[in-house]
Amino acid sequence: MTGSGRAPTIHGQRPNKRAYYHLYLAQVLALVSTGIATVALALLAYNLAGDDAGAVLGTAFAIKMLAYLGIPPIAVAFAEHLPRRALLVGLDLVRAAVVLALPFVTQVWQVYILIFAFQAASAMFTPIFQATIPDLLPAEKDYTKALARSRLAHELENAVSPLLAAALLTVISSRGVFITAVIGLLVSAALIVAVTLPDPTAASRSGVHDRLTRGLRIFLTTPRLRGLLALNLAVAAGIAMVVVNTVVLVQARFGLAGEATALALAAFGTGSVLAALVLPRLLNTIRDRTAMLVGAALVAGGLLAGIVLPGYGVLLPLWFALGLGCSLGQTPAGGLLRRSAPREDRQYLYAAHFALTNGCLLITYPLAGWLGASAGLKIDFAVLGLIAGAAVVVAARLWPHADPKDANDTRRSTDDALWRQTGSR
Repeated sequence: MTGSGRAPTIHGQRPNKRAYYHLYLAQVLALVSTGIATVALALLAYNLAGDDAGAVLGTAFAIKMLAYLGIPPIAVAFAEHLPRRALLVGLDLVRAAVVLALPFVTQVWQVYILIFAFQAASAMFTPIFQATIPDLLPAEKDYTKALARSRLAHELENAVSPLLAAALLTVISSRGVFITAVIGLLVSAALIVAVTLPDPTAASRSGVHDRLTRGLRIFLTTPRLRGLLALNLAVAAGIAMVVVNTVVLVQARFGLAGEATALALAAFGTGSVLAALVLPRLLNTIRDRTAMLVGAALVAGGLLAGIVLPGYGVLLPLWFALGLGCSLGQTPAGGLLRRSAPREDRQYLYAAHFALTNGCLLITYPLAGWLGASAGLKIDFAVLGLIAGAAVVVAARLWPHADPKDANDTRRSTDDALWRQTGSR
């Protein structure tokens, strides 16, 4: 990625920005609809379980993480020959149908089944969506901006969806909130129907096992991606501390109200959004490797600084720094994935990354909660900070400094040859 001139394209492809913007708007609508449905789900859980609603929601989110960990590689293995547009539309319709059914359930076990169906559809949708974007925007500069926009969409969804749901609840019932979410998902599907999307190029495969494991094998035989996996663990440590322990720090330790918790979470989101906004320009001057290592190091340093956290006034800039670091350490990952596989293998690689990223969160979420409850928050900060710091060191060693920047670079790293050789067996 150079600082000037036209951005390189891959395989002579022409950009299809109209299709991209349709997909991006579809993603935004799906994210906001999912966020609204999550708020309505909390109300539904309370109506069904009363004081045990927390346990119901905890189980629901555990189901989500398990679906995100196991479904993506299986989904892309069996969806290789399906048209992308029809598949993405179908997954939106499945999610809409699930959300539409939620207000009519009467038993907690029914909630669990529907949540698994919804999250399984989301786990299939995300890697296929991610693999489609580089085909629509082959220029490195355009794709980097698309990655930043996707990150921005996720962060804004976290902030906007609860507020929108709260506003809707002032004028309509919780069932009406579900219907609003359904409408958002249907409009998302309509946006995808309105454009033509490139279908995956199916290569010759040895069988289902090859398709199931191909993304993981590329990951484990490519040094830059092994480094990315370590960075994902560092970022997951920061996210887990913020998500799990913000309310504990603000309301239990500092004795403040719920508004202060929301402000702290907003500080984290603001840091993440700012990094997403400056990242495309930043990556014109520095390598992905540098930006991601610096971001993950910022996460590690912030967690270790939390050991001596004196009060709420310091928590806000600390959470802002963690948001900045998490976004820097995570957002450029899509570019690495695009450069690490040919077009026909991208969806396998995106699925593997999606599963591995959520696998890291499945480790750090319970660790952050258990350590905080049993050993105290100082120990929690220390352990997660050391994990993040060790992950940064491992990533720096695994990811070669001389790694090629562009897929069209005439220099080919040994890892490229290695995954090609592995895949051809």
